[in-house]
Amino acid sequence: MSPTLDAAPLALAAALLMGGTALAQEPTKPVLTVFTYDSFVAEWGPGPKIEAGFEKTCGCDLQWVGLGDGVAILNRLKLEGAATKADIALGLTAELVPEAKASGFFAPSGTDLSALKVPGDFADDTFVPFDYSYLAFVYDTETVKNPPASLEDLVNGDPEQKIVIEDPRSSTPGLGFLLWMKAIYGDGAAEKWATLSKRILTVTPGWSEAYGLFTSGETPIVLSYTTSPAYHIIEEKTERYQAAAFSEGHYLQLELAGRIASSKQPGLGADFLAYLVSPEVQALLPTTNWALPVTEPATPLPEVFARMVQPTKPLAIPAEEVAANRKAWTEEWRAALGR
Repeated sequence: MSPTLDAAPLALAAALLMGGTALAQEPTKPVLTVFTYDSFVAEWGPGPKIEAGFEKTCGCDLQWVGLGDGVAILNRLKLEGAATKADIALGLTAELVPEAKASGFFAPSGTDLSALKVPGDFADDTFVPFDYSYLAFVYDTETVKNPPASLEDLVNGDPEQKIVIEDPRSSTPGLGFLLWMKAIYGDGAAEKWATLSKRILTVTPGWSEAYGLFTSGETPIVLSYTTSPAYHIIEEKTERYQAAAFSEGHYLQLELAGRIASSKQPGLGADFLAYLVSPEVQALLPTTNWALPVTEPATPLPEVFARMVQPTKPLAIPAEEVAANRKAWTEEWRAALGR
């Protein structure tokens, strides 16, 4: 007598086979790869929420690649060239525009910027601003009883009271501070850097490392932004950390995103850039990236932002001048600090 086959295993095998066939036939979602900086894609940053919101409508898989700050992103693109997997670069700043355009890596954005409201009336056909703030030195009020009231105060302050800054060769705030010093001191910047070097505990590759040293108590003063205290007030319910208002003014940092010309997803890239300036994302950025919106957000700014330092003298060096001199100014910085 022949053995009887058990129907249950046969049914299970058939179901698995059919399921495997269905999975094999399911279309693969297009991938949009965005190079950005580490803090943007952190769990507490805007990246996860922007990803969730964009994927609801794009029918795609948005993937982040967290690098250093904006300068590091441009350096990475130069290293990879046309072979890069990036579709979008997010986190460059306005002073990098001529250099970024000269690289040939970027395509016109196709984004309507008519609703843009930013200091300096930025206009460009390739790069899309998504937020801005002003550089500032944030200090610990429990340690610093007499914060600097000017850049000159900072430079000539007590060498025993250390500060942390970021590297202009890899970091956008580091580059911004390099330009801030040059905007105020011009040809005398090298001498001022040499004086300031006595106060510098360390120079970090990017903002995240510097701010981590600050909040862990390694240093009482750090190069950051006028809007940084808003994070501590809203999320930690403390006003311990404040930004020093400088009489000479504060350097403007306008953050940008751009489409990579070699991208195989130009349509998705254009949609993503448009999404960045949507009311939805603009309402999200102030309390996740802790920066100011560039278009009208869907909801008003939290009132705490009105209590942040409000620069009366926005400082900026024309991007073309930065492009022509960045290498020489960085070498001046390196020689003065012995780095």
